[in-house]
Amino acid sequence: MATPGTAVVEFADVTKAFGDHAGEPPALRDITLRIDRGEVFGVIGESGAGKSTFLRLINGLTSPDTGTVTVLGERVARLGRGQLRNLRRDIGVVFQSVDLLSSQTVRRNVALPLRLRRRTGAALSRAEERAAVDEVLDFVGLAHRADHYPAQLSGGEKQRVGLARALITRPSLLLCDEPTSSLDTSTTADILRVLDGARTRYGTTVVVITHDLDVVKAICDRVALLERGALRELFRIRKTDYRTLPNYYDQVKRELLS
Repeated sequence: MATPGTAVVEFADVTKAFGDHAGEPPALRDITLRIDRGEVFGVIGESGAGKSTFLRLINGLTSPDTGTVTVLGERVARLGRGQLRNLRRDIGVVFQSVDLLSSQTVRRNVALPLRLRRRTGAALSRAEERAAVDEVLDFVGLAHRADHYPAQLSGGEKQRVGLARALITRPSLLLCDEPTSSLDTSTTADILRVLDGARTRYGTTVVVITHDLDVVKAICDRVALLERGALRELFRIRKTDYRTLPNYYDQVKRELLS
């Protein structure tokens, strides 16, 4: 686990290519950057810029062709299956589409990572598990939904359940792939509150892929602009307050009448 002032993620001259077609550009090319402990780090770029590959390299779902990816002090490509599994236990992941178990309550969906850990002998007691779930549901503002089922939730509530599930193990690193892309402005603010709070409350380092520049300005400390697999520029962000994002009515007026 990274200590204060150290890099949680480091890319050093990383190139990754897919496909067998001659002349096809790599998904990522010569990427060098670091993400420090406690940062909220954004990754932006057009479709095909390499954003998803960037996350897959961090999570060990693919390996670089050249260069090195270091996560929480570990050279990811050198890890065996068991070591990689241990690393992933300290990494939470939130996707654009939240896959909740429809037959399970919110409480049991959030508790799933804790139940899976029982297989390793690192389980909490029932009382400890319930307390942990209650605490994180309260943190994301869904304590009153604990015994509801996914079909009874709004899209934004489902996304917050996904965030609670990712945070239940108190990961050092949280990877978010377009977590607000299908949400309206007011619901987006709820998600941003949780992401910003995760850094403050749990010390979590957050990496966010997004197309929404309002999201970047609201919570990111720095953002990497990827362009055709290359790092075009790193920006340091002068943050705005996510609570000042326009409401849905004002957003409609701005977009349709400007």
